[in-house]
Amino acid sequence: MKDILETIILNLVDNKETVEIKEIDGEKSIVFEVKVADSDMGKIIGKQGRLAKSIRTVMKSVGAKEQKRVSVEFIG
Repeated sequence: MKDILETIILNLVDNKETVEIKEIDGEKSIVFEVKVADSDMGKIIGKQGRLAKSIRTVMKSVGAKEQKRVSVEFIG
């Protein structure tokens, strides 16, 4: 699941070496903390947060297959 998120994020940013994805695994949930460079934050969030919302939707559907609740947090 982490590799899917990593593929999406790496294709959006310019500074690929600054991308850090931390996975916090719970019993029924998974939290992904995505840390990117400040200059790439706008590319990840998108206009009015639409891209960030889309990324969260994709990850929630991937998590639903494994009966896990998935949330994605973007850290600058």
